This record gives sequence, structure tokens and C-alpha cells, in this order.
Amino acid sequence: MRETPTWRIPAGIIGLFVFLMIYGILIARYAPDLIGGWPGWAQTIIYLVLGLIWLLPLKPLLIWMETGSWSAPEEPDPDKN
Repeated sequence: MRETPTWRIPAGIIGLFVFLMIYGILIARYAPDLIGGWPGWAQTIIYLVLGLIWLLPLKPLLIWMETGSWSAPEEPDPDKN
């Protein structure tokens, strides 16, 4: 656990906010034109997928905000001593 705050946490939060704003605007602008004529059940599935897909880059971003690395640190092997 770190003792002092780092610049990565506010930068990550701002970056996530900007990404979500752009993503939401793009979805709201282009999705209705592309799938507006589809049946309601198909539109529901597409919007559910689009509503959850932004979570994919979240884990690496949170790891970077905490560690400064884009991948999780390796756990020490308790059997090796």
C-alpha cells in the first residue's frame, strides 16, 4: 500500500470520465441510425452489450492507477523459499 497519493489516480478518473463521455455520445449519435429499424428485442440486446462493453478496459486502468504498470504485479510463490 502506498503512503502518498499519486497523480495517476486523478488522471485515471479524468481519463475514464472523458472516455465514457465520448463513448456515450458516439453510441447515442450512431446506434439509433444503425439499429433503429431492428426489432425491439434485438435493440435491447445491442444496447445491453454496448452498455457493458466499456468495462473491458477498466481493469487495466485501475491496475495502472494503483501500480503504474498496465499489468498486475506478479504474486510471490509461497512454495519458493
